[in-house]
Amino acid sequence: MNIDPSIAEAHSSLRLLQVLEPSGGGSGRHFLDLCRGLKQRGHHVEAVYSPVRAEDAFVRELKSLALPAVHAVAMRRSPGLSDIAAFRALRRIINGGIPFDIVHGHSSKAGALTRLRLPGSHAPRVYTPHAFRTMDPTLGRAGRLIFGGIETILAQLFTDHLICVSDDEHAHARSLGMPARKLSVIVNGVMPPPLDMAKTVRASFGISDEAFVFGFVGRLSHQKAPERLIEAFRNAASRLPEAQLIMVGAGELEPAIRTAIAESGLQKRIRLTSAFTGPQAVPAFDVLVMPSRYEAMSYVMLEAAAAGKPIVSTEVGGATMAIDRDRSGLIVANDGDTAKLANAMVESADPERHRQMIAVAQARMANFSMAQMIDKTEAVYRRLVATR
Repeated sequence: MNIDPSIAEAHSSLRLLQVLEPSGGGSGRHFLDLCRGLKQRGHHVEAVYSPVRAEDAFVRELKSLALPAVHAVAMRRSPGLSDIAAFRALRRIINGGIPFDIVHGHSSKAGALTRLRLPGSHAPRVYTPHAFRTMDPTLGRAGRLIFGGIETILAQLFTDHLICVSDDEHAHARSLGMPARKLSVIVNGVMPPPLDMAKTVRASFGISDEAFVFGFVGRLSHQKAPERLIEAFRNAASRLPEAQLIMVGAGELEPAIRTAIAESGLQKRIRLTSAFTGPQAVPAFDVLVMPSRYEAMSYVMLEAAAAGKPIVSTEVGGATMAIDRDRSGLIVANDGDTAKLANAMVESADPERHRQMIAVAQARMANFSMAQMIDKTEAVYRRLVATR
């Protein structure tokens, strides 16, 4: 019996190499979900991670996936001489055995190291930035020129396909001069959060079921701007005397954030912890607050949207995809004015307004599935292999 080659190809196993430098935040979550989902579909998936900034939980979960191979290559965030050794190590993995069908780099460092190559035949190179560095509004003109120039040259000359995780990131890529024919938008997918964790999280802080809780999940870093949220909560607290704030995260700004909490006079109403994951914590929130300076497509927003939670966010990448503006949540100008963020928080806590936003948010819960993300990524891979 003859089999249609297109049907056989659609079901054939691909050899895939996934490469990541940072392990924290949304890029780490996406990497694990993609490796797991593609393996479950029968593909040969090998992973490369950097032990330099690797979080223990990430490494444990990556190794628990039982992939055919997990490689550790020391990649550092900042450019330097160590990149030469990392580049050579990646070349050995890419060229060391049966050829890969696709090499997929995630975030800027792994994306650059996997795409640089000599002319000639090669496995298609796919790149997912997980937020271009140039999306940071505080970067400055010189930084935008340097980082934007590097990204554009790599995209034009060394990239077979670039996956953006939001329409905003896609528009930014086009503004840098990246060719539209090489770009796709594939929104990150999430599993529905475990809603039964709400009581556990609240009880761990002695917060009642009736209390109104604002929540934050993210790395305590310049990008996520947690200090904005503390200032906004200070502004809103007098108007919302029963409101509580739970902040879930860790990072380089943790000492400064703990100091800001202590100096706010609201220590009994602001809790900072890293004991829970985002999916565990989100069900305990009445409203998720995203004060970020820049994003591509935040996993936390997707987790809140999948849980049917209203969101208050600055105007960052992905906000308009996760939030039905003024219906399932509120979006404020990303200009550093914490009073605007505070006013939006107060508005979201109004009982009638909150009920309206919950109804819309819950109606949109099914729009953020993991299967859809895997489907679309797999389709990009197969298209590149077919036209190689």
